[in-house]
Amino acid sequence: MSLSLNIPAVETDRLILRGYRESDLDAVFAFNQGERSHWVGGPKTTRHECWRVIIGVVGHWALRGYGLWMVEEKATGKQCGGVGIINHVGWREPELGWHVFDGFEGKGIAYEAALAARTYAAQNFNVPAPISYIRHDNHRSIALAERLGATLECEGELTGKPCLIYRHPVTEAA
Repeated sequence: MSLSLNIPAVETDRLILRGYRESDLDAVFAFNQGERSHWVGGPKTTRHECWRVIIGVVGHWALRGYGLWMVEEKATGKQCGGVGIINHVGWREPELGWHVFDGFEGKGIAYEAALAARTYAAQNFNVPAPISYIRHDNHRSIALAERLGATLECEGELTGKPCLIYRHPVTEAA
Protein backbone atom coordinates (compact mmCIF):
# COMPACT_ATOMS: atom_id res chain seq x y z
CA MET A 1 0.00 0.00 0.00
CA SER A 2 1.30 3.44 -0.88
CA LEU A 3 0.42 6.42 1.28
CA SER A 4 0.63 9.87 -0.18
CA LEU A 5 0.37 12.92 2.05
CA ASN A 6 -0.69 16.31 0.88
CA ILE A 7 0.53 18.59 3.67
CA PRO A 8 -0.18 22.13 2.52
CA ALA A 9 2.37 24.90 2.87
CA VAL A 10 1.15 28.15 4.40
CA GLU A 11 3.10 31.36 3.95
CA THR A 12 3.13 34.54 5.98
CA ASP A 13 5.27 37.63 5.51
CA ARG A 14 8.26 36.04 7.27
CA LEU A 15 7.46 32.35 7.59
CA ILE A 16 6.65 29.16 5.75
CA LEU A 17 4.58 26.53 7.57
CA ARG A 18 5.42 23.23 5.88
CA GLY A 19 5.45 19.51 6.46
CA TYR A 20 8.23 17.98 8.52
CA ARG A 21 11.17 16.53 6.59
CA GLU A 22 13.87 14.02 7.44
CA SER A 23 16.31 16.93 7.28
CA ASP A 24 14.52 18.50 10.29
CA LEU A 25 15.91 15.84 12.62
CA ASP A 26 18.89 17.90 13.79
CA ALA A 27 16.69 20.89 14.70
CA VAL A 28 14.13 18.67 16.47
CA PHE A 29 16.92 16.92 18.36
CA ALA A 30 18.53 20.22 19.41
CA PHE A 31 15.21 21.59 20.68
CA ASN A 32 14.49 18.41 22.60
CA GLN A 33 17.78 18.64 24.48
CA GLY A 34 16.68 21.93 26.04
CA GLU A 35 14.62 22.67 29.10
CA ARG A 36 11.92 24.42 27.03
CA SER A 37 11.00 21.12 25.37
CA HIS A 38 9.32 19.95 28.57
CA TRP A 39 6.27 22.05 27.61
CA VAL A 40 5.68 19.70 24.65
CA GLY A 41 6.57 16.28 25.98
CA GLY A 42 10.34 16.57 26.09
CA PRO A 43 13.10 16.38 26.69
CA LYS A 44 14.00 13.56 24.34
CA THR A 45 17.52 12.33 24.91
CA THR A 46 18.23 10.39 21.72
CA ARG A 47 17.98 11.02 18.00
CA HIS A 48 15.81 7.89 17.81
CA GLU A 49 13.24 9.46 20.14
CA CYS A 50 13.26 12.62 18.03
CA TRP A 51 12.85 10.57 14.86
CA ARG A 52 9.75 9.08 16.48
CA VAL A 53 8.47 12.61 17.13
CA ILE A 54 8.81 13.41 13.43
CA ILE A 55 7.11 10.24 12.25
CA GLY A 56 4.36 10.84 14.82
CA VAL A 57 3.77 14.31 13.37
CA VAL A 58 3.64 12.88 9.84
CA GLY A 59 1.35 10.07 11.02
CA HIS A 60 -1.03 12.59 12.58
CA TRP A 61 -1.40 14.26 9.18
CA ALA A 62 -2.05 10.86 7.59
CA LEU A 63 -4.73 9.87 10.11
CA ARG A 64 -6.43 13.20 10.85
CA GLY A 65 -5.82 15.20 7.67
CA TYR A 66 -4.21 18.00 9.69
CA GLY A 67 -1.37 18.35 12.16
CA LEU A 68 1.77 20.26 13.06
CA TRP A 69 3.76 22.19 10.53
CA MET A 70 7.46 22.91 10.77
CA VAL A 71 7.88 26.68 10.94
CA GLU A 72 10.66 27.89 8.66
CA GLU A 73 12.03 31.40 8.48
CA LYS A 74 11.84 32.58 4.85
CA ALA A 75 14.91 34.80 5.00
CA THR A 76 17.28 32.12 6.30
CA GLY A 77 15.57 28.76 5.67
CA LYS A 78 16.13 27.92 9.35
CA GLN A 79 13.64 25.83 11.29
CA CYS A 80 12.01 28.00 13.99
CA GLY A 81 9.60 25.59 15.72
CA GLY A 82 6.30 23.84 15.22
CA VAL A 83 2.69 24.99 15.04
CA GLY A 84 -0.60 23.45 14.05
CA ILE A 85 -3.73 21.57 14.97
CA ILE A 86 -3.32 18.47 17.12
CA ASN A 87 -6.00 16.01 18.21
CA HIS A 88 -4.55 12.92 19.86
CA VAL A 89 -6.66 9.97 20.97
CA GLY A 90 -8.46 10.84 24.19
CA TRP A 91 -8.31 14.61 23.73
CA ARG A 92 -11.56 16.50 24.07
CA GLU A 93 -11.19 18.34 20.73
CA PRO A 94 -8.58 19.78 18.36
CA GLU A 95 -5.88 21.95 19.89
CA LEU A 96 -3.93 24.82 18.39
CA GLY A 97 -0.41 24.10 19.62
CA TRP A 98 2.95 25.80 19.16
CA HIS A 99 6.55 25.71 20.24
CA VAL A 100 9.50 27.86 19.22
CA PHE A 101 13.09 26.67 19.01
CA ASP A 102 15.85 28.32 21.01
CA GLY A 103 17.02 31.59 19.49
CA PHE A 104 13.67 32.39 17.87
CA GLU A 105 11.66 33.39 20.93
CA GLY A 106 10.68 37.02 21.46
CA LYS A 107 10.48 37.82 17.73
CA GLY A 108 6.74 37.39 17.16
CA ILE A 109 7.29 34.14 15.28
CA ALA A 110 4.95 32.08 17.45
CA TYR A 111 2.21 34.70 17.11
CA GLU A 112 2.57 34.96 13.34
CA ALA A 113 2.69 31.19 12.88
CA ALA A 114 -0.18 30.43 15.29
CA LEU A 115 -2.42 33.05 13.69
CA ALA A 116 -1.73 31.64 10.22
CA ALA A 117 -2.32 28.05 11.41
CA ARG A 118 -5.57 29.00 13.17
CA THR A 119 -6.88 30.83 10.10
CA TYR A 120 -5.93 27.96 7.79
CA ALA A 121 -7.56 25.43 10.13
CA ALA A 122 -10.83 27.35 10.14
CA GLN A 123 -10.85 27.70 6.37
CA ASN A 124 -9.69 24.20 5.47
CA PHE A 125 -10.03 21.76 8.38
CA ASN A 126 -13.41 22.81 9.84
CA VAL A 127 -11.75 23.82 13.12
CA PRO A 128 -13.12 27.35 13.65
CA ALA A 129 -12.43 27.78 17.39
CA PRO A 130 -9.74 25.40 18.69
CA ILE A 131 -8.58 25.12 22.26
CA SER A 132 -5.04 25.31 23.57
CA TYR A 133 -3.87 23.15 26.46
CA ILE A 134 -1.35 25.19 28.47
CA ARG A 135 0.41 24.26 31.69
CA HIS A 136 -0.15 26.67 34.57
CA ASP A 137 3.50 27.69 34.75
CA ASN A 138 3.97 28.28 31.01
CA HIS A 139 3.58 32.04 31.25
CA ARG A 140 4.85 32.74 27.72
CA SER A 141 2.24 30.47 26.14
CA ILE A 142 -0.50 31.93 28.32
CA ALA A 143 0.51 35.42 27.16
CA LEU A 144 0.56 34.27 23.53
CA ALA A 145 -2.87 32.63 23.79
CA GLU A 146 -4.28 35.86 25.24
CA ARG A 147 -2.55 37.94 22.55
CA LEU A 148 -4.27 35.67 19.99
CA GLY A 149 -7.61 36.55 21.62
CA ALA A 150 -8.08 33.21 23.41
CA THR A 151 -9.78 33.21 26.80
CA LEU A 152 -9.46 30.86 29.73
CA GLU A 153 -12.34 28.39 29.44
CA CYS A 154 -11.57 26.00 32.30
CA GLU A 155 -8.95 23.97 34.07
CA GLY A 156 -8.34 20.48 32.81
CA GLU A 157 -5.83 17.71 32.47
CA LEU A 158 -3.54 16.65 29.68
CA THR A 159 -1.50 13.44 29.81
CA GLY A 160 -2.19 13.19 33.52
CA LYS A 161 -0.99 16.72 34.33
CA PRO A 162 -3.17 19.70 35.26
CA CYS A 163 -3.46 22.41 32.64
CA LEU A 164 -5.44 25.43 31.59
CA ILE A 165 -7.71 25.20 28.58
CA TYR A 166 -7.94 28.34 26.49
CA ARG A 167 -10.61 28.81 23.82
CA HIS A 168 -9.67 30.69 20.68
CA PRO A 169 -12.19 33.02 19.07
CA VAL A 170 -14.19 31.76 16.12
CA THR A 171 -12.38 32.34 12.85
CA GLU A 172 -14.77 32.55 9.93
CA ALA A 173 -14.12 30.29 6.97
CA ALA A 174 -13.46 32.25 3.78
